[in-house]
Amino acid sequence: MLYHVATEADWAARTESDYQPTGLAAEGFVHCSVAGQLAGVLDRYYRGRSDLVLLTIDPAGLTADVVWEDTSGRGERFPHVHGPIDLAAVVATGPVAGPAER
Repeated sequence: MLYHVATEADWAARTESDYQPTGLAAEGFVHCSVAGQLAGVLDRYYRGRSDLVLLTIDPAGLTADVVWEDTSGRGERFPHVHGPIDLAAVVATGPVAGPAER
């Protein structure tokens, strides 16, 4: 499974067939992670946020390509979906909060 952290606003703007976060047009892909990467992603990028939705995505249901890339230069490759997320591939959603501010 792949995981994507969405804002409530982006998730609410989905269509009947797909989800396209605001960053897709600018970056050309949707940032995702696997289970072992999720805590680090929440810690680095979503600290103190409470307006988040976690999407669980079955990559077999995607029509867009999944490419594993190290775009941050940290030496760790993350799955990036190069196109919209088909809603049929989203197998679960739920609230998730970023870690509290330190």
